[in-house]
Amino acid sequence: MAMIETSRLRLRRWRETDAAPLARVNADPEVMRWIGDGRVRDERQTRAGLEAMERMWEAEGFGLFAVELRATAEVIGFTGLSVPDFLPEVSATVEVGWRLGRPHWGRGLATEAATAAVRFGFEDRGLERIISIVQVGNDASERVMAKLGMRLERDTVDPTCGRPVRLYELTQDRFRALGAATRRVPRNDAGQ
Repeated sequence: MAMIETSRLRLRRWRETDAAPLARVNADPEVMRWIGDGRVRDERQTRAGLEAMERMWEAEGFGLFAVELRATAEVIGFTGLSVPDFLPEVSATVEVGWRLGRPHWGRGLATEAATAAVRFGFEDRGLERIISIVQVGNDASERVMAKLGMRLERDTVDPTCGRPVRLYELTQDRFRALGAATRRVPRNDAGQ
């Protein structure tokens, strides 16, 4: 599967034309504040990142999707699955992550996109467990993790930058249980 649509978003594989809009996202210091050591990335670094994302797709059968608004086809960031090789203690695990441009914060778009990515991981790729890693202090991302049904597993440190991070997890069993709990039971004409 190379594309997923939600009510407001389209998650798809990367195109050459996506480098410039993603570079604008990566150039915003507020967006990058909680990524690695917090440094912004230029267009050259962004293009290298896109190439790495596509290699992940080819090697693993999953990766990070470009996220675009369905209404306008504007690329606003990314979401999807990756292997967090920066954190050796969990490098054999799959992580869900997201990064959206600041104009798109606070509208539930990260949760909508990440929910679709998690579903893709469990339902289409048969994963048993998905984690997410967040720097301590990034409360907005921790709220997304809570909405996904993830539970805090442990605190640790990102060895690439020395910043404290929290590791959250969601198992396929919990994902299924949460899905069943949120499905509406059809009512008959008597309202029962």
